[in-house]
Amino acid sequence: MEGQHKYVLDESEMPTHWYNIVADMPVPPPPPLHPGTREPVGPDDLAPLFPPELIAQEVTGERYVEIPGQVLDVYKQWRPSPLFRARRLEERLGTPARIYYKYEGVSPAGSHKTNTAVPQVYYNAQHGVTRLTTETGAGQWGTALAYACALFGLDCEVWQVGTSFDTKPQRRTLIEVFGAQVHRSPSRLTESGRAFPEDHPGTLGLAISEAVEVAAQDEATKYSLGSVLNHVLLHQTIIGEEALRQLAKAGEDRVDLVVGCAGGGSNFAGLAFPFLREKLTGAQDPTILAVEPTSCPSLTRGEYRYDFGDTAGLTPLLKMYTLGHGFVPSKIHAGGLRYHGMAPLVSHAVDQGWIQATALHQRECFEAAVEFGRVEGVVPAPESSHALAQVRREALACRESGEEKVIVAGLSGHGLLELGAYADFLADHLEDDPLSEDALVAALAEVPVL
Repeated sequence: MEGQHKYVLDESEMPTHWYNIVADMPVPPPPPLHPGTREPVGPDDLAPLFPPELIAQEVTGERYVEIPGQVLDVYKQWRPSPLFRARRLEERLGTPARIYYKYEGVSPAGSHKTNTAVPQVYYNAQHGVTRLTTETGAGQWGTALAYACALFGLDCEVWQVGTSFDTKPQRRTLIEVFGAQVHRSPSRLTESGRAFPEDHPGTLGLAISEAVEVAAQDEATKYSLGSVLNHVLLHQTIIGEEALRQLAKAGEDRVDLVVGCAGGGSNFAGLAFPFLREKLTGAQDPTILAVEPTSCPSLTRGEYRYDFGDTAGLTPLLKMYTLGHGFVPSKIHAGGLRYHGMAPLVSHAVDQGWIQATALHQRECFEAAVEFGRVEGVVPAPESSHALAQVRREALACRESGEEKVIVAGLSGHGLLELGAYADFLADHLEDDPLSEDALVAALAEVPVL
């Protein structure tokens, strides 16, 4: 157990630029298409929803994008975030592998989501926007955007997926503490919401439709997305950039495996894309693995096609792995992983074979999370438990083979507001609910044919 446990960077060592993976992709990703014309979207198509800086970041080919000084100043409240060597977990598993985890639960919102909420609100504030609308699943994104809006003086309106709204009241309260207004989705406030019964469990796609619909009707209101789009993934790459610097401090000159949970793709990409740069440029050759739930397996069982990012078909068509924009996932506790699609850049990387994907049942994930909490002292978010369960598998394989692999995992946030989920697990009330083949075929039937 001797040795350093925590690797930290001084604020002066924090990255000053976000990294854009598109610059190093040997094959460029397919463009988003206008939902009406089916032609590639241009800046004017996105202007009703986003400020010009975010539109520019969405389409840029530059390798690095400078982080504004005011954003860096806010980042310093919690960044650089720590990289931990999971020495006690290694001992518990009896593995020769060296396990590191990058912990984003130290942010004000308790997750990685604040990394993009702050710049998104900052850019909107620069253009006189007074209100932002958004969706949220488990509530991490809604919390982060509410906090960022409070910092910059913007109103914030959040549509929360019905299942999470009903089962995670503490998260809803935290969003309201930060000053935002929260609606259960589907709501009676939008045409998109009224198309569904009030007791519908909701989906992230439907919550997106409601938030987009409201934003499009008011010039002083813009929409803010917590995952999926290029500029969101861009902002999250500060995670992986810091991790590379911290691993160097730990004396590691190579990484064998990078693991992250994947729902919409932003947490995973934030850690993985700087390592993918090292892979594509030949500096390192890590295996990069995205882990998703078996109940919402977009990467492992979805199809790589153009589909809408929302349920009502208001967004551009995105080339991504999708289960169909009308897909309604089961009520698993990892609410942030219940999205029908996957970020186009992550999808493109998987399609090209640069990144791999796997899916796990939620009971195994909670087993790994409880074990992790008991030895490392951090209660993981249910989403992050998927990455930790895969790390456990890999570490036990190293115990059998004797390989001394270097494993880096993303711990995207803490689960202190998800203790109801842990209570269900400890009481043996959680069930695995893998997606059936019939449900998959029915959901994919709604995907547009181009």
